[in-house]
Amino acid sequence: MRLPEQSSSHCDSDHKFMAQALAEARKGVGRTAPNPCVGAVIVREGQEISRGYHKKAGTPHAEIHALQRAGDAARGATMYVTLEPCNHTGRTPPCSHAVVKAGLKRVVVGMTDPNPLVHGSGIDYLRDHGVEVVSGILERECYELNLPFIKHIQNATPFVVMKAGMSLDGKLSYQAGIPGKMTGKESLEKLHTLRDTFDAILIGRVTVLADNPSLTTRLQGGGRDPVRVILDSSLQIPLDSKILHLDSKAKTYIVCTELANSDKIASLSALENVCVQVIDSQEGGGGVHLKSLLRFLGEQGICSLLVEGGSKIHSSFLKQNLVDRVMLFVAPLFAGSAGTSLLDEFSVADRDSAPTLKNISYTPCGDDLLVQGDFF
Repeated sequence: MRLPEQSSSHCDSDHKFMAQALAEARKGVGRTAPNPCVGAVIVREGQEISRGYHKKAGTPHAEIHALQRAGDAARGATMYVTLEPCNHTGRTPPCSHAVVKAGLKRVVVGMTDPNPLVHGSGIDYLRDHGVEVVSGILERECYELNLPFIKHIQNATPFVVMKAGMSLDGKLSYQAGIPGKMTGKESLEKLHTLRDTFDAILIGRVTVLADNPSLTTRLQGGGRDPVRVILDSSLQIPLDSKILHLDSKAKTYIVCTELANSDKIASLSALENVCVQVIDSQEGGGGVHLKSLLRFLGEQGICSLLVEGGSKIHSSFLKQNLVDRVMLFVAPLFAGSAGTSLLDEFSVADRDSAPTLKNISYTPCGDDLLVQGDFF
């Protein structure tokens, strides 16, 4: 993947209304997988007359919601849509046909759909039927919004974000195996906002044993729980672990290898909303084969994966170049040498060989600092 360059041409009104379409599209973040997040705004004579966004796979697309709200007023108007209208029949009819039928005069598109079933054919259909099409408006912003969809379409695997809260000296805890508060409340609030927007979240057995987490989303006014993925190659997770007995609509996958005990597999599988998935072991390593795991998650329609660790998990994903984005919440304190480090058994020879982030940003979260960057 590669982010497009920032667009600078085109008129201010096109940027303005595409920004509004993007705001609509963001309402669907974390809810539309395996579909993209899309927003649409219909404008006549410089005034918005309707808008809509895609809410969930299998339901009407953004264009249809906007057209239904506009009614006859759509005829001769302009539609701003963050992603090229689809031109094929899937779980819903093609949006490009609906746009032509509604009599829209002009369509402004944020980005071309990377789905091979579309990929320019929606734009071609509109132009072939007399609709003026302008594309590439706020393309970078539209692309950034749908990085998980793009990764899933191109590679059939999720967009992987490595997330951790750590001290200035790179520690996840003060004492190995003992939980302790590291980052502040603002970082915690940001974490739960993240969970609300990701399809799945992943940790390892060691984190379960140390923290006994629930991995749910706790936001004011509610939130959506991500699918929980626990890597436990030999199924040592206790049957009374909190994560196995949650009042949550999201599934919990316990991922083991073929070496796991069959009786333990049966006991875990009998629990409500808990699924045991056997993945081949990593050659020479004994743990779960991570690339096979990501392919499995992709097959489940999971487009975005938040990897919360611990240290062995983070190291394994980094070693195999499976991380797309890093989000580190750094607390302004030193935890000392007895704590668990961010990475375990991970070393590089020099600066030139070190994994290096691009598109780096630094965002204050209370007294903490969120360091974010990409590997693409």
